Amino acid sequence: MEIKTPGNILEDEKEDEQPLSPAARLFHAPEFNCNIISVIGSKSKIDPDVIIRGFQQTFIRHPRFSSKLVSDGDNGQNQRWVRTNVVVEDHVIVPEIKPQNIENTDAFLEDYVSDLMKIPLDTSKPLWEVHILDLKTSDAENVAVFKVHHSVGDGMSMMSLVLACMRKTSNPDELPSLPYQKRSSSSGSSLLTTGSRGDSRLLWLVKLLWMAVILGLNTFCDSLDILLTMLFVKDTETPIKGDFRSSKSKQLRLVHRTVSLDDIKLIKNAMDMTVNDVVLGVTQASLSRYLERRYGEKETKRKPKNLLKRIRLRSALLVNLRPTTGIQDLADMMEKGSKCWWGNRFGYVVFPFSIALRNDPLEHLKTAHKTINRKKNSFGAMLTYVFCRIIVKSLGIEVAATIINRLMSNTTMTFSNMVGPVEEVSFYGHPITYIASSAYGHPHALTIHCQSYMNKMTITLLVDPTVISDPHQLCDDWEESLRSIKAAVHKRGSPRLWDYLRLLSNRVAWLLYKMAGIIYKML
Repeated sequence: MEIKTPGNILEDEKEDEQPLSPAARLFHAPEFNCNIISVIGSKSKIDPDVIIRGFQQTFIRHPRFSSKLVSDGDNGQNQRWVRTNVVVEDHVIVPEIKPQNIENTDAFLEDYVSDLMKIPLDTSKPLWEVHILDLKTSDAENVAVFKVHHSVGDGMSMMSLVLACMRKTSNPDELPSLPYQKRSSSSGSSLLTTGSRGDSRLLWLVKLLWMAVILGLNTFCDSLDILLTMLFVKDTETPIKGDFRSSKSKQLRLVHRTVSLDDIKLIKNAMDMTVNDVVLGVTQASLSRYLERRYGEKETKRKPKNLLKRIRLRSALLVNLRPTTGIQDLADMMEKGSKCWWGNRFGYVVFPFSIALRNDPLEHLKTAHKTINRKKNSFGAMLTYVFCRIIVKSLGIEVAATIINRLMSNTTMTFSNMVGPVEEVSFYGHPITYIASSAYGHPHALTIHCQSYMNKMTITLLVDPTVISDPHQLCDDWEESLRSIKAAVHKRGSPRLWDYLRLLSNRVAWLLYKMAGIIYKML
């Protein structure tokens, strides 16, 4: 798929060259060949000419969207980006569709996207394309399908670039605004802040050492978990786990479901959690519900409830490693020293889902909250990013791809969550109704991506239909799990006695801590 070039390259062309990063090279390995696919629904009919003019003014100014992949040397290992003249019309595809001959437009869209994922991108030009479908679906007037190779950048890079090309519908001159995100600070930074408020040096030092021990222990456990997973620890062979030993299916299907973000925030506030905690908890509940049904369809001597208790089901949970996630200008993304780095800057942690049938659905939230809090207080995600770069540079792409492929194949699924605009935005004058994105090429039969937008959350499932033949049922289970958890929150009502006692104990502990500091100063 790569372009072979002669050794004598013009000097002016060298100035516009840039070698592929280790992650980008890994995404071009045969074991992966990862791409990002995004379905964007529009409230109005999409004008291809307007989109083309918009791309000419924005997208192709970005180096990654105006560069093609070139390789030479032994086995084409010398891979680099080379700037080229971009003909935007070659990247904007408008298929001829006759809606009057289509019985179910939603199913037609799913089939179109499924067929699109079978076709590799043309490496003789920049690795991206946009398909504009004059097709009215149940939740959009028209649809645009954006496809780009993962080596160009990760999901956060793509989202930042797309949002930089969007404007608020209420004010076409303003960029979209994202909800304020308080980045989880490291243990050291939070302790430094605490110490600066006047706490005694001794107590501050003890607290610092204790949190450092916890951070080191969690990092060690996560590193050991990754190592053991890579060597021999495998997930249970459940009905949603693909068989990596067989040839990877070229047949994929993308479905999405939109739920109320206000319901998720209501649960978040009631349980004192984050949106990500709630989404993980609901996903855990929906997977438990779905697997109960799938096991119930099989003739087995053991009841589904007993089977679920013995399931090991883990997800590769993607983590953005950038210090900031705000929208940046296109030029700032590629400048040296910019906080919003372009490219693939993410790691992942092995997140265990507790699959079980629970009488209290809120238990799913509590277990997910407890697990993700421990994962946050760890350098596990950063270590996976560093580990990937080291093995690519030291052992080569073939060995690195085999190791990473085995590591991911021993887990069951991929999960990611991304924050979107808080108000309605327009893409070159076209109001957006939803954004459903995902990635494919990795050895998982199930990928779940959550994308917030306005007061909605879009749950996107990318599945291998030979493993999960009823993805819409899994979407139904996700919605039903959200409803049951919301109902449990309403039933819970006002805080229970235990909640008051826990709050009181926290207050007493804080007062004792402050009194100890005062007594220490007096002595």
